[in-house]
Amino acid sequence: MKTRIWLCTLLFPITACFPGNASTGDHAVELVKRLLPEHAAAFQIEQLPQEKDQDVFEIESAGDKVVLRGSNAVAVASALNQYLKDYCNASISVFWGDQLTLPNPLPAVPQKVRIVSPFKYRYCFNYCCFSYSMAWWDWPEWERAIDWMALNGINMPLAVTGQESVWQEVGHQLGLADADLQNFFVGPAYLPFGWMGCIDNWAGPLSDSWIQRHAELEKKILARERALGMTPVLQGFTGHVPAALKQKFPDAAFQQLPSWCGFPGTVFLDPADPLFERVGKLFVEEQTRQFGTDHLYASDTFIEMSPPSNDPAFLERMGKAVYSAMKAGDPEAIWVMQGWLFVNNPNFWKPPQAKALLGAVPEDRLIMLDLFCESQPAWKITESFYGKPWIWCIIQSFGNQVSLHSGLPQIAEGLPSALQSADRGKLRGAGYIMEGLGQNPVVYDLMSELMWNPRTLDLKEWIAGYAARRYGRADEHAAAAWRNLLETVYRTPGQTGAVICGRPPLLASFSWNNAERPYDPEKLVEAWKQLLDAKEALGETDTYRYDLVHSTRQVLSNYAFTLHGEVVAAYQAKDPAKLTDAANRFLALFDDMDELLATRCEFLLGVWLDHAMRWADNDEERAHYSWNARNQITLWGPQDSILHDYASKQWAGLIKDFYRARWAQFIDRLKASLAENKPLDEKAFEQDISAWENKWTREMKNYPAGPQGDAAEVAQRLFEKYFPVINK
Repeated sequence: MKTRIWLCTLLFPITACFPGNASTGDHAVELVKRLLPEHAAAFQIEQLPQEKDQDVFEIESAGDKVVLRGSNAVAVASALNQYLKDYCNASISVFWGDQLTLPNPLPAVPQKVRIVSPFKYRYCFNYCCFSYSMAWWDWPEWERAIDWMALNGINMPLAVTGQESVWQEVGHQLGLADADLQNFFVGPAYLPFGWMGCIDNWAGPLSDSWIQRHAELEKKILARERALGMTPVLQGFTGHVPAALKQKFPDAAFQQLPSWCGFPGTVFLDPADPLFERVGKLFVEEQTRQFGTDHLYASDTFIEMSPPSNDPAFLERMGKAVYSAMKAGDPEAIWVMQGWLFVNNPNFWKPPQAKALLGAVPEDRLIMLDLFCESQPAWKITESFYGKPWIWCIIQSFGNQVSLHSGLPQIAEGLPSALQSADRGKLRGAGYIMEGLGQNPVVYDLMSELMWNPRTLDLKEWIAGYAARRYGRADEHAAAAWRNLLETVYRTPGQTGAVICGRPPLLASFSWNNAERPYDPEKLVEAWKQLLDAKEALGETDTYRYDLVHSTRQVLSNYAFTLHGEVVAAYQAKDPAKLTDAANRFLALFDDMDELLATRCEFLLGVWLDHAMRWADNDEERAHYSWNARNQITLWGPQDSILHDYASKQWAGLIKDFYRARWAQFIDRLKASLAENKPLDEKAFEQDISAWENKWTREMKNYPAGPQGDAAEVAQRLFEKYFPVINK
């Protein structure tokens, strides 16, 4: 009862002090209660004005209360996160474990802390993330993620769920039938690639139930984000339209785009045609009617496709048309565009073309997102986007493959350096723009600190502090392990592929799963040993168990390249006995990895499939969603897809039933080749295995959606088995 009375008295000053949204203070309190229900009464929340239009937060003690002040609820949440890290040795991640064993009473803050972010915009999400990580999310996952964004200072999230509902209404207004729209919509596991104009129709149909439920989900997402003080980025019209529109408007000018990754080319309205602005206006108006607006619109015309003309005059018309269509529906519209096209297609987007596109939009009505700043910053090759406001982002993950990786030094040096550079132009923000959430919480922890307080860091000291927060206490073995992780997997950007996840050829040359390791694998093995040395002290800590499993997985995944090499060598030596021995050890590794990963929910195929099928209303939909979920992480398209294994996953269930089974079939072909003294027909194998893969995607086998076994015990046993042989 005392807690309830305190909260009621607290709410009055909050609502009075948060102008423009009377519930903002309430939502800040509710976030604290969701995260720390047993400690909520220990915090007092107050309003602060912005400092020169920049967000600010403060932390200090007042009596027995910890006072969190902020210019909005996101700033308050960031203050909370900073307090938990700096004073409570605590750690929060989105889905990779929390360490929230807090001191009682909570520590006092000896001197007031005040931090002002230099960034107006703190951005989150790549379109692809809505597929590779978030395809099957419902409100519980979204609520958790929105809280996590607030705690990490995000105030500009991409929010494009449910836009098929908008297209339905716009299509009907343009005279299109439901069948025309079904030929436009892609399946639920591939929606972002329809939104970006890459593909039509693939993996559909999309049921009315899906469309309606996701429109309702979007309303909840936006309501919570806005209540916390975020300004969500909604969808803008790109020019990509249903092909059936050509029959409805035969006099309009359309462009047929070339194929994207082997899929049929999509249809775009010519930006010079009056229909372009009409459709764009209808889209923005209908979207605003359904979801409201914060005047930020994402539009990525030709994100990975070359426009039909490189004439700067055409590209200028296109830029003007996209912005004019937004403005027609919303006079306050601001266009948000990914700068990936300048990195992905530099032969097309030379300075005249890029300047024509960007220069077509009025000053400060276009914000550019620089995706891969930790590795390939576009701002350095575009004169800081030729004067447009831009946001420094990290991409971190491609396809949401499972990998220990990240360029922590590049992030720690790159963001502060960009902010201090005389050539930074209109650098206005920083953020995450990952294709998938990935599995490396340390990256987000570092980035969120720099988004509030970009400064020069001693990374070795910082990483030791991170380990102490992650596990709730300092431990010399864990600190040493993390220093070695910093020198290996977290030393350079870009994920590392896995031979076990690649479609088998004779040699390890996979387009999405290469053998390159930009670090000394022996140091990673040393880190693995050091983590296990910390097991006695930290073994009951959930975050430690996650990191132990992830590190063990990476060591074994690396070792698979050695075992695969022995299989190849035995085959090339035409030695059946050695081939059998090498193959048995190689395939046994799959079984061991599957058992290891089964101990953690984060690495379960069953969770992915279970979340997909919970959206189904009947058996037909269950089969359809299951196939979507299985196809995306394997074939990624039809049987002959060039994107196969792009979104591969080292998950329990998938490793044993898909990757191991695939390699076992390949090894049988190798053995038959030696027995018959005939060369291996790799082309025939590829045809056969792709047919087998296609069949696997149609299966309906159930997989556990909860962990099995003890993570620390399994990791210890695998260490005892593999450490001696890897050390050789």
